[in-house]
Amino acid sequence: MKKGMYKMERTKIAVVGATGMVGQRLLVLLENHPYFEVVKLAASKNSAGKKYGDLMENKWKLDIKMPEYTKNIIVEDAIDVKSVANGIKLIFCAVNLDKQELVALEEAYAKEEVVVVSNNSANRMKADVPMIIPEINANHLDIVETQRKRLGTKKGFIVVKPNCSIQSYVPVFAALKEYGIKEASICTYQAISGSGKTFEEWPEMVENIIPYISGEEEKSEIEPLKIFGHIENEEIKLNDSMKFSAQCIRVPVLDGHLACVSFNLENNPGKETLIEKIKSFKSDITDLPLAPKEFIHYYEENDRPQPLLDRDNEKGMQITVGRLREDNLFDYKFVGLSHNTLRGAAGGAVLTAELIKKLGYLD
Repeated sequence: MKKGMYKMERTKIAVVGATGMVGQRLLVLLENHPYFEVVKLAASKNSAGKKYGDLMENKWKLDIKMPEYTKNIIVEDAIDVKSVANGIKLIFCAVNLDKQELVALEEAYAKEEVVVVSNNSANRMKADVPMIIPEINANHLDIVETQRKRLGTKKGFIVVKPNCSIQSYVPVFAALKEYGIKEASICTYQAISGSGKTFEEWPEMVENIIPYISGEEEKSEIEPLKIFGHIENEEIKLNDSMKFSAQCIRVPVLDGHLACVSFNLENNPGKETLIEKIKSFKSDITDLPLAPKEFIHYYEENDRPQPLLDRDNEKGMQITVGRLREDNLFDYKFVGLSHNTLRGAAGGAVLTAELIKKLGYLD
């Protein structure tokens, strides 16, 4: 059947962890979504049994109004897997639990033949769990059949989105990968919404910088190696030709993670060629509802990108880059920016789910 001859059926889904900041972003992005219909919400046991609107009356953190469609949905207990999974095909998981509890919970949902799109880090480094930036490594979804064998499922599987802190520089390396990224030194300046908080909840961050974010540096150094890895012997092998060193700093900005990156190349084609490669980098998923038409935008101005000016480009899904120039110690350096709760969290999860739907994994 030719494209456009029928209307795609909306898939019934649930948001698990609907009360947190990422969950709230998910609910906004999924309002009137052409692919998905949110029919269930789940959170902690303490939230279960209450209407979402009543529960969130004084807990809604976004500057966008709570979607009307969510207000009368009765919140379920996230750990009541069979009940939440009944009648749905996909969940977005953004619940806050420790690592082992999250692994068990997400696998339990998958074993109920539900596709799990996770915002959590617990399953990211499992060799048969694809960690996807849709414009870069969609082919890693080929590992799904291997994961299904391990879990004993026919339809259910887990896919994860990578850490929000890597989104502002990994796409640039994808654009330049033909020249061989050898090593990079990265410092990310991360917004407070990455912790799920606002300035009202975290007044200590006003006019302050905290030079440590638990777990972020380790994730920033290893997760790109999986993104740029390959499938071999039924597992995703990490790329062993790259090395990354990262420092992650919390700064008094509400949204937008900025990265300052210095890097070396195997083959150096010159600055102008690198800038042109970044500008001309194309994605083949621009037909997806949340996909940016221009995945990476390069600014010529010396004072860009800036979180306040550029984080919301293309509904917060665009990567913005500037100041690529020669470096005294490395070959080159640049500044990159991504919206951490949109591209880096909820939006990245929705875009991954759109890709999964398009490729037929929900059929």
